[in-house]
Amino acid sequence: MHTKDDWITTPVTADLLRGALDVERTEHGVLPHRLPARARAQCSDGQLAMAEAQPSGVRLVFRTRATVVELDALPTKRVYVGAPPRPDGVYDLLVDGRPAGRGSVPGGNTLTIDMTTGSFETRPGPPGTLRFDGLPVGTKDVEIWLPHNETTELVALRTDAPVEPAPDPGRRVWLHHGSSISHGSDAESPTTTWPALAASLGGVELINLGLGGSALLDPFTARALRDTPADLISLKIGINLVNADLMRMRAFTPAVHGFLDTIREGHPATPLLVVSPILCPIHEDTPGPSAPDFSGLGEGRLRFRAMGDPAERASGKLTLNAIREELARIVAQRAADDPNIHYADGRDLYGAADFAELPLPDQLHPDAAAHRRIGERFAELAFGAGGVFADSAPPA
Repeated sequence: MHTKDDWITTPVTADLLRGALDVERTEHGVLPHRLPARARAQCSDGQLAMAEAQPSGVRLVFRTRATVVELDALPTKRVYVGAPPRPDGVYDLLVDGRPAGRGSVPGGNTLTIDMTTGSFETRPGPPGTLRFDGLPVGTKDVEIWLPHNETTELVALRTDAPVEPAPDPGRRVWLHHGSSISHGSDAESPTTTWPALAASLGGVELINLGLGGSALLDPFTARALRDTPADLISLKIGINLVNADLMRMRAFTPAVHGFLDTIREGHPATPLLVVSPILCPIHEDTPGPSAPDFSGLGEGRLRFRAMGDPAERASGKLTLNAIREELARIVAQRAADDPNIHYADGRDLYGAADFAELPLPDQLHPDAAAHRRIGERFAELAFGAGGVFADSAPPA
């Protein structure tokens, strides 16, 4: 029997991580990032900094004979003033591709956010330890999916047998960009965000650049997509532009073209799927911005309201229906010269009937059951027979 003294500590390095575009060495260990340093340097927005450092879709992947695995990590946990405590971030364990455990890391830093004033305060805390034991005997591939909604510094990986990087699985790489819905807001765990579910069903390797609040057609994000090797690319565009009331139609159309042009510089013939927003009744025909309603915060309920005036659409303010119409037109225009670009209406993933059955709890974000439905539908739409990402799809 192994004792603690026999255990092996393996440094966490980039070759053990999948789904991250950059790995920053910190005082405590390493911090996975989902945007490269150059992109991060071009924007000082705190929401983006928090979102891209939350490791949605990032996982430790290694081959080992170990039956016990421990991971020391330093999470940064969010506390919202006036709201009940948030649950700890969830880590999902997969062994040879199958679910084998779930856990959380205690302790960590605390980020206290006052949504009424926009202020925040960070307090340092200690690392904690995640332990998985009773793993099957023999050589196996182990994946530890990091919390999709909790910034996570990786401090130490300990096992009772040696670890080596898992071999390349040979699957196609799917690169996806979207909003907090793609990031995984309100999903149950990192492997049950809709992109993770769709990737599992489609048999592909996911790189998830869903960035909560930050799918804003930023040029640095387009360059990150351009420079990331991928076999398949999808973009979910729209809801954050309305939430933030960021631009008018005059700016939106060339911004979408520019975003697509930049991606095509690095991926000239890669299958590219542009997906419009899922149904969100408060913004279907009412422009943004979105504003939080704090009246139920003490009971753990936060809802959002649309603050715009539907009449403002005539002056170019964006609504979800306006965005869908324009995205469909843009993709149809570009498809004349680009046979590998495609459009999907997000309401085919979550529409009026789904809202009636599985309403958006806060008026913006799907719950865990809706994430599963969206993931299953995207897998069928994109990876199923005749889908634009299907293995049998015609070559470019």
